[in-house]
Amino acid sequence: MLDIADELTRWVEQGRDFAVATVVAVGGSAPRRPGAALAVDSRGTALGSVSGGCVEGAVYDLCVQALRDGVTVRERFGYSAEDAFAVGLTCGGEIEVLVTPVAAAAPDRGVWAAALSAAARGTAAALARVARGPSELLGRPLLVHPDGTYEGGLGGPPELDRAAAEQARALLDAGRTGSCDLAEDGSRCEPAVTLFVESSAPPPRMIIFGAVDFAAALVRAGRFLGYHVTVCDARPVFATRARFPEADELVVEWPHRYLQRTETDGRTVLCVLTHEAKFDIPLLEVALRLPVGFVGAMGSRRTHEDRNRRLREAGLTAPELARLHSPIGLDLGARTPEETALSIAAEIVAARRGGTGVPLTGSRRPIHHDADQRGSGAAGSPAAA
Repeated sequence: MLDIADELTRWVEQGRDFAVATVVAVGGSAPRRPGAALAVDSRGTALGSVSGGCVEGAVYDLCVQALRDGVTVRERFGYSAEDAFAVGLTCGGEIEVLVTPVAAAAPDRGVWAAALSAAARGTAAALARVARGPSELLGRPLLVHPDGTYEGGLGGPPELDRAAAEQARALLDAGRTGSCDLAEDGSRCEPAVTLFVESSAPPPRMIIFGAVDFAAALVRAGRFLGYHVTVCDARPVFATRARFPEADELVVEWPHRYLQRTETDGRTVLCVLTHEAKFDIPLLEVALRLPVGFVGAMGSRRTHEDRNRRLREAGLTAPELARLHSPIGLDLGARTPEETALSIAAEIVAARRGGTGVPLTGSRRPIHHDADQRGSGAAGSPAAA
């Protein structure tokens, strides 16, 4: 639901009643991930999507019904083998949606408003709801902040709210959306409810080191993928706004010094494009010891071998060196800066999602999967996103 927070925030401000259908679980080759949402207001206006078109009509009707009767429902949609035009996912997967009415006069309207506002501003917060369990608990919002404090409640005992807040905070720390099972007393034994948590976190960072022509194209690709993109170079003549108008941030500083002082996390992507040892070696000494999501460096295979030798001499271990994607990018036969940026972006996505980089034609591996799922179809994906 938080993926359409901007529009829903306006609906809240306008005092509209609406119902929102959120994907809370997927299986197989489902087109949208958990957290995708379709909302319908009392005027019949719709926004968002839960399936890319397969079951939108049926989900729309569920939202209209939820607005009429004020009841939260959970519904499963799967492939209809008998009739490809029946209500079902023709891609062969399945999704489960939680349809929740959010009336203007509802007691928990303020919690919904706060969750949507936080997501629209890019502020870190997690929205937890019971997605499976007793009907009286379904859909009630619990908004959890990074410090562990929370607003609202799930409608069960206080122990359930406290346990849910702990689980939501853990997912928020990882920038993930996903599910977990809890007992109604908050324990993990004999689970009676399934908790669905949507994390709203600031966009992940992409830091590009080296203000070269390839960097300008990679800035555009990074922005397209939803990253907050920083370009860093020690040479002020190259790191200019005129050369990188689309970068979110420009930094003129020695790369390794900047990396030592700036904030990074497990979603951060570091792309080293300078391929000059005086910049690359001290930078990669720092980068490969940070718990970031991706570290890649540009250069020929000869440059890569020389770089690895220098890094070994600097004391980096084999596991640390194994984290380096070099030469950076997938083999697309790229030549131009734009093609090279596409190659790099493709490898970043593959590393993030657990992809192989091989053509889908002839492959029997599930098309839609995440790195931590290995094709299992379990709920959960990085936020961001």
